[in-house]
Amino acid sequence: MDCGLLPDGSPYTNPSTGLTFTSDSSFIESGKNGRVSKDSERNFEKAFVTLRYFPDGERNCYNLNVTQGTNYLIRAAFLYGNYDGLNTVPNFDLFIGPNKVTTVNFNATGGGVFVEIIHMSRSTPLDICLVKTGTTTPMISTLELRPLRSDTYISAIGSSLLLYFRGYLNDSGVVLRYVNFNL
Repeated sequence: MDCGLLPDGSPYTNPSTGLTFTSDSSFIESGKNGRVSKDSERNFEKAFVTLRYFPDGERNCYNLNVTQGTNYLIRAAFLYGNYDGLNTVPNFDLFIGPNKVTTVNFNATGGGVFVEIIHMSRSTPLDICLVKTGTTTPMISTLELRPLRSDTYISAIGSSLLLYFRGYLNDSGVVLRYVNFNL
């Protein structure tokens, strides 16, 4: 999902990754559409130019239909891009359902934050929530869900594996996104 993208701009395919993005508007009822500053726009791919921010409420959730017992690679990207003109990067928590995944902390990373987790769903609806923890406003740029083959990771229902580090060392100049598991 390209968060904050208007429905009439959807779907589209990102030429550098081949991934198809759709608007997030049918998966969440709260938040407002935003766009990175004009100065930042040229530095980002299309999917990261728009965003959704949540000035109201403490907890705002995407409600997604998934298959119970399936492992999903969940990837969320947060690129501030001074969308609000305040030059104050936000910090907030990311939850899957009632469970905290991580604190999205821009101060530790500089420009953007990417969170990846492999999660086995316990039920058919899956809530991915941004939770306000201070005075700044939670925001999100993209949210991706990719089902994995059942034998890719063996774990108990509801358990999760959070990405710590991934390195891809190659001088080919090709960007590697995800392995094709031939689902």
